[in-house]
Order: sequence, then structure tokens, then C-alpha cells
Amino acid sequence: MARFAAFIVLLIPGLMAAGGIKLMRDTLFAKLVDPIPFLWLQFIIGIVLFVIGFGFFAGFLLHRDRKKGKVSAKFTNQKNADR
Repeated sequence: MARFAAFIVLLIPGLMAAGGIKLMRDTLFAKLVDPIPFLWLQFIIGIVLFVIGFGFFAGFLLHRDRKKGKVSAKFTNQKNADR
């Protein structure tokens, strides 16, 4: 059950990032999505969705690898290294 919950937690930001990529792609091909009135606004919403989704996913992976000790010294948490 815990693996399924982790899958759902990672699925939501993944879908956000994919939706952001789709909005940016539609903007480049000048296809306006219905509830958004301007192409430039559609592109900005796409960038925001992509950055939030990708950032959450990357932060999750970094946190998991820090717990397992699989990151280089450059990515270790400096606050916990002093303790």
C-alpha cells in the first residue's frame, strides 16, 4: 500500500509537468486552449506547471538519494553534516 501511495504522490506532479509541456507545445503551434484567452498566458501557465511538476519530482529523488547516501558531497545537506 505504501508503494501505491508513493506512486500516486509522484504521478500527480508528473501529470502536471506533462500538461505544462502540452500547453507550451500548443502555444508554439498557435493552438489556443479554450479557457485561456491569450497565447502568451497559455505559455506562461505551461512553464509554471512544468517547473513545479519537474521540481517536485527532482526534489523527491534528491531527498530519497540523500537518505540512502548516494549523492556526491556537493549535494549533501550542510546543516546535517555539522551535527
